[in-house]
Amino acid sequence: MAATERITMTMRELDRFRVIQDVADGKLQPWRAAERLGLTTRQIRRLVGQLREHGPQGLVSQRRSRPSNNRLDSMTADRALSIIRDRYADFGPTLACEKLYECHDIRLAKETVRKLMTEAGLWIPRRQRPPKVYQPRARRRSCQFAGRLRRTTNAERDTPRTSQTVFTGRPRAARASAQSSVS
Repeated sequence: MAATERITMTMRELDRFRVIQDVADGKLQPWRAAERLGLTTRQIRRLVGQLREHGPQGLVSQRRSRPSNNRLDSMTADRALSIIRDRYADFGPTLACEKLYECHDIRLAKETVRKLMTEAGLWIPRRQRPPKVYQPRARRRSCQFAGRLRRTTNAERDTPRTSQTVFTGRPRAARASAQSSVS
């Protein structure tokens, strides 16, 4: 008996395998498979060839568990992080990124600087920060004059359009004493 080899596939790769297997078996036409997977018929033919030559392993991504080609050089990251620790530890990632470019000629994206600072413990993302505790404000006292402001025209002058605002009421203390003397 031949030893079976274990292959790890994502659900998307497993669905792709089933469709390509149907094309290889003749159960599904390539153009229908192309519509289903969002690929061209040429890519379907290429995947069928991969399946016939390498089996299910041929449909699995070859880039899995390999480092990105676009990754940051570790020396650049260490240099930037040491500069941030020494000079810009109290800066936010955006300002630290700008200072790295202006003063030290290190060009990094602000999100890269944010990631470096978060991993080093120099920056805590906003959602992970503890909520701020605010001192509750004392309530404002109610107005001591419980009356109305009324707009009246100035009768002393001949121009009726001029007006003034007049307070028509008594202070609250005077009103309270007047009410207590009536009862």
